[in-house]
Amino acid sequence: MSVDGEAVRLRSEADEPGWEVDPDDEWGVAVITTVGRQLKLRREAAGLRAAEFGKAVGYGEDLVYKVEGGKRIPRQDYLIRADELLDAGGLVAATWEDVKRVRYPKKVRDIAKLEAQAVEIGVYVCNSISGLLQTPEHARALFHAAQPPYSPDDVERMVAARTARGAIFERDPAPSVSFVLEEATLLREVGGTMVWRGQLERLLEVGQLRNITLQVMPTKTDAHPGVDGKIEVLKFADGTAVGRSDGAFNGRPTSEPKLLRILELRYGTIRAQALTPRDSLAFIEHLLLGET
Repeated sequence: MSVDGEAVRLRSEADEPGWEVDPDDEWGVAVITTVGRQLKLRREAAGLRAAEFGKAVGYGEDLVYKVEGGKRIPRQDYLIRADELLDAGGLVAATWEDVKRVRYPKKVRDIAKLEAQAVEIGVYVCNSISGLLQTPEHARALFHAAQPPYSPDDVERMVAARTARGAIFERDPAPSVSFVLEEATLLREVGGTMVWRGQLERLLEVGQLRNITLQVMPTKTDAHPGVDGKIEVLKFADGTAVGRSDGAFNGRPTSEPKLLRILELRYGTIRAQALTPRDSLAFIEHLLLGET
């Protein structure tokens, strides 16, 4: 394939690392297998060999076979080009609505699903800013700092997944959400000064929403029940709840009433020791002004 006489290099696996299907993700495997089968049947009905089809959409033959075999997650541009080439009338392109969810790890999807259903959420994180509050730039800097390093494609997938969780702030009716953040995590300039300032501005923006309570835990304070790590409690409209803590029950989610009461007691104690919401927002404003 060429454009204005110049050869066009087709995309290969080296260009698209990190888009493999997790074999343990049953729903993800089912989605990608179904989409791949549909693409293969339409391609064969159109009388196109895999190599011809690949050249037409800008992908190597090996990737075409892997997408059709349910081994690779197709990108949106692949589905759009395939739809046009196969004259599918938008049906192939529309599969992106399901495919894009499969890009995110199953664990992240499960968390996001619970958060999307909860009417009340309480979160304390010891060593970082909650993922629900992170800007894309802040999240990207954290993923780039990981060792061993993630591939650039993996980083972008995880940033997109983390950012998508922020949709809970746009829900109607809105859930009641409370956060407790450690002062030390606000002082760390993750991603550099501009990214850090953007993250603080995001906290101020979210902290002023009527359904959000944001509190800062001062570094110069006594020990509290959250020093072992994250605590999260989610409550639902039917009266049920789910909670977990890094420092309890092996970090596993629990819905047992007795254990939930323990988590709620710990979270309540943490909130009582933290700055008030008003003082917390004032503290963040002072950080932005360089007054602390």
